[in-house]
Amino acid sequence: MELLEVERVGKRFGGLAALDEVSLSVRQGEIYGLIGPNGAGKTTLFNCMTGLYSVSCGEIRFNGNAIHNRKPHEIVRLGFARTFQNIRLFPNMTALENVMVGRHVRSRATVLGAMLRGRRTRAEEAAIRERAQALLHFVGLGRKGRALASHLAYGEQRRLEIARALATEPRLLALDEPVAGMNPTERRQMADFFRKLRDTGLSLLLIEHDVKLVMGLCDRVAVLDYGRKIAEGTPEAVQRDPAVIAAYLGTGAA
Repeated sequence: MELLEVERVGKRFGGLAALDEVSLSVRQGEIYGLIGPNGAGKTTLFNCMTGLYSVSCGEIRFNGNAIHNRKPHEIVRLGFARTFQNIRLFPNMTALENVMVGRHVRSRATVLGAMLRGRRTRAEEAAIRERAQALLHFVGLGRKGRALASHLAYGEQRRLEIARALATEPRLLALDEPVAGMNPTERRQMADFFRKLRDTGLSLLLIEHDVKLVMGLCDRVAVLDYGRKIAEGTPEAVQRDPAVIAAYLGTGAA
């Protein structure tokens, strides 16, 4: 089943074409990798998918719903969440509070209800707290709930950001360079964690510069170069593609 469908999407910034009719699809239950040299348009495509950028042309559908040019919170409610290349946590809030913020996208409490603190509001808040604590355990931060986000180690902050995204109950999670800055041991641990996420039924869309990790982890891979998709397929097929080799190593290597 095609969960995410991107059809001939383009994005222009003035006279610059950051994306040129890019098409791809992510299936239910797979890990899909998106790679390419710096400036290839990967993060621009992520931003178009998740509502941070409008598209100049083309269509994006998630679970059959058109999402191009929708607002980010609307896309999250449909079940498509993301993390960012630069970690965006609330540094002066605890780890537990950061995850609870993500969970509130599914809450039903009104502003008035939050002010009056009625029985239903208190019960919902307790459920949100319980679910947030369970997600901290799931990502390996069960004992760090009271720690300020700014006091966590870098790898822990990455996991916390993922926990907050999981709190929105996504069907597809987009991860923008989730292992950047990690050492080899941490990268292997994160790869195992991503497989654990996939085993729960979650689909993953991964931007990553660590080509070795992508090739060992993803079911399918697409390659962007200068805003165009130049290859797509299994990791084995993509690694042998002359266009991909040329993009990374130069035309002489190809």
